[in-house]
Amino acid sequence: MSESTTSAARQLLHQLTDPLPKYLSQAADLRHEIHQHPDLSGEELPTAERILEYLPEFCMIELPQAGFGLRIGPGFGPTVAIRAELDALPVVEETGVDWASTSNVMHACGHDVHMAALWALIQCAKDVPDLPIPMLALFQSSEEVQPSGAETIVKGNLLAEHNIAAIIGAHVQPRLAAGVVSTGLGVVNAATDGFEIKVLGEPGHGAYPHVAVDPVPVLAAIIQGLQEIVTRDINPMHPSLITVGEVHAGTAGNVIPESGYLRGIIRAFDEHDRARILSNIARVAENTTLARGAQARVTIHKGDPVLSNADPLVKLADPLLAELGIPLADPPFRSLGSDDFAHYSQIAPTLMTFVGTGIGAVSYTKGEIALHHPQFLPSDHAIELVAKALAAGYVAGAGLAGAL
Repeated sequence: MSESTTSAARQLLHQLTDPLPKYLSQAADLRHEIHQHPDLSGEELPTAERILEYLPEFCMIELPQAGFGLRIGPGFGPTVAIRAELDALPVVEETGVDWASTSNVMHACGHDVHMAALWALIQCAKDVPDLPIPMLALFQSSEEVQPSGAETIVKGNLLAEHNIAAIIGAHVQPRLAAGVVSTGLGVVNAATDGFEIKVLGEPGHGAYPHVAVDPVPVLAAIIQGLQEIVTRDINPMHPSLITVGEVHAGTAGNVIPESGYLRGIIRAFDEHDRARILSNIARVAENTTLARGAQARVTIHKGDPVLSNADPLVKLADPLLAELGIPLADPPFRSLGSDDFAHYSQIAPTLMTFVGTGIGAVSYTKGEIALHHPQFLPSDHAIELVAKALAAGYVAGAGLAGAL
């Protein structure tokens, strides 16, 4: 970046962030309203309508399912997209605030904060004279399910039609201290896939196992074998995991059931490791059942790819965050969590920033209030920090596109 470009980037950054305080109260009201009336993935139309009530002067761009987009600035040229998620989770809230969810659905992942922050940034952006590059605000549906909203958008033509130069996201993260943000070069979130293994045996009386084929010990052996895939087939320097979260077989203690099944997930930081794990899951299931006289049926549910931050965006965004006085996490935050934002990185440079909302604990503890916890409730102060992180990402995207 030349000195003049740096100056232009700083000017644009402050044009987008200095006015934020006058919008934060209304942004918090919007956040509370969304939080109190959350919607599950694919059912977010009421949430979208609430946001649009706060944005009456904008023309809506339709996205798949309940999602929508808003374009601010020039009607032509390379565009920087910014994503926020509409959906909530099937979690019963336990926060006790007077604006808690009125249903058995909860914004337990902070999406309400992301939406309010993007709303506030839109308010600032619309008042910037001669915005140098278009901003496409994406209020995306169905982040929490498969197939995800991002995957559906990427498969369509919308982003190509808008000549996307970069895509920006931010996510609250209680594992980071409040006020700290993390960008980080390269992989920051894992690929995720799901699997189901059904074991077919032969039913019988629990007292006569020799004339039956019991699927229960076969399931147990498969579970043990799956753990060995990570510990023995994958480079131990590469983060990855297999978690079996559901096991079911039988209806009575004295009956050998005909079949049983298990379900689980995989996570991997490397696409080659991901492919190897998926292949080995089938190998372990089929050979384990074959050795015990049973049969296996393996179903794989492909999920989100590895999420990587584009190096040029990180290198442009970090000084801009510093310009705003926001401390960067050292080392950068990475986790085996996943996000469908990863699909966007298949078509354009992406930047996902993690925004601290916690105490910055140095180690995990059992029962901590983390993402998806029924008591997870970031402070309204996080709205401003998320909005600033998104603004820095937008300016970085403008620099990458040569607009500054």
